Amino acid sequence: MSQLKNVEARILQCLQNKFLARYVSLPNHNKIWTVTVSPELEDRTPLVMVHGFGGGVGLWILNMDSLSTRRTVHTFDLLGFGRSSRPIFPRDAQGAEDEFVTSIETWRETMGIPNMILLGHSLGGFLATSYSIKYPERVKHLILVDPWGFPLRPTDPSEIRTPPTWVKAIVSVLGRSNPLAVLRVAGPWGPGLIQRFRPDFKRKFADFFDDDTISEYIYHCNAQNPSGETAFKAMMESFGWARRPMLERIHLIRKDVPITMIYGANTWVDISTGEKVKLRRPGSYVRDVAIEGASHHVYADQPQIFNSVVEEICESVD
Repeated sequence: MSQLKNVEARILQCLQNKFLARYVSLPNHNKIWTVTVSPELEDRTPLVMVHGFGGGVGLWILNMDSLSTRRTVHTFDLLGFGRSSRPIFPRDAQGAEDEFVTSIETWRETMGIPNMILLGHSLGGFLATSYSIKYPERVKHLILVDPWGFPLRPTDPSEIRTPPTWVKAIVSVLGRSNPLAVLRVAGPWGPGLIQRFRPDFKRKFADFFDDDTISEYIYHCNAQNPSGETAFKAMMESFGWARRPMLERIHLIRKDVPITMIYGANTWVDISTGEKVKLRRPGSYVRDVAIEGASHHVYADQPQIFNSVVEEICESVD
């Protein structure tokens, strides 16, 4: 954890806008590591950003300054990930999902945020959607960035999109183990393993770091007790599919909650999900945007375009 703290500090040093980084203590004694950028702009609806599986607040470094020029931006490490507490989650899919959602709502209450523009990437998109089903009055606009866990798994194998090579490698090596167990087994070779399997991460953040800062950050986020990782495993059918697919529940979000879905044009996630969401929410605002030259981590692949799209959405709120 101390090494994660140090490498994260190097990342956050890149921020130009004023920011606060601290633990937010929840009533159940769990702590959520939170970074707030431009806290002085509290008169407008804040943007709350929820990272994906295996990530943390540091991966938003290409976005936080730009998105906080006109409003406060809050980012936090999900319960069980990054620097947040790592409790024991329920072992069933619904129980694990509910634990995540409850922690987000309790964090919001503790922070004193009346409502928000809620943005989630990948697993964060899945959880942001689940949160919006339960607490629609708190969400002024739901932004889903390459969300995980929406489609039903096809019964015909030919309809399943081919996952990235790094996903297939992890699945073949680990079988039924936790998704990132290989990093913990690798020990000090872990950052090098990330660089080998995901050299694209270094390229994505090259404008800020010409060394292995991002690989080290991802490693130290995931080299600890796999609390959130175990919860994710309980929620997934296999790496690309959820046991409780969100497409079967998206209609439960209150009709007046607008939804924008942002995809990378080259993502491994099924981008037809946007059209399917529109069909399941007739009479509601649903927009889908595909960003060229971007894959699953669209916010880092094309940060300027991504930031511009999100800023436009935020300005439509207030």
